[in-house]
Amino acid sequence: MKIAIIKYNAGNTQSVIFALNRLGIDPVLTADFEEIQKADKVIFPGVGEASTTMKHLRELKMDKLIPSLKQPVLGICLGQQLMCKYSEENDTACMGIFDQHVLRFMPSNLEKVPHMGWNDLVDTSGPLMKNLPDPNVYFVHSYYVPINPDTSAATNYIVPFSAAMHKDNFYAVQFHPEKSGVQGQKIIQNFIEICD
Repeated sequence: MKIAIIKYNAGNTQSVIFALNRLGIDPVLTADFEEIQKADKVIFPGVGEASTTMKHLRELKMDKLIPSLKQPVLGICLGQQLMCKYSEENDTACMGIFDQHVLRFMPSNLEKVPHMGWNDLVDTSGPLMKNLPDPNVYFVHSYYVPINPDTSAATNYIVPFSAAMHKDNFYAVQFHPEKSGVQGQKIIQNFIEICD
């Protein structure tokens, strides 16, 4: 099985590669369109700022390639946010795979921004969340996607939000499965085992 990790100016790619290596998979890190299109599965990781990253994706024409992919695609953290229609982070138009707006957390007296740490997943559904040994996963983010019809797992931090989403062949998680221990490893394995 060929797994492509999209190479661009943002992404926690090395940790994702190590997580796949632990499953016996040697992925390819690439920005080559043909290589990405021919892969069995595609992972779109992200760490960074929305507007700068979208500008870079547009320069590479990745903003057109990613929504056109037909195989299972997994967006991680900023990857999930950029798969939405719009982000409040520097007023950024994104790719529109999910028809959702990404909002900034408003700090509360009890909880600070960014949201950083471990939280339980609730209301889980879909193939990514199958047979999790533990619902506790690791988050680092200041922006979130509200609960919506594509939500496949939720978490509550200041407000309830989408910890994971699924629409057609597109899957996305706000947390970092590659940093979430055995439960994150299981989520990555579940993605690898998804049938087209």
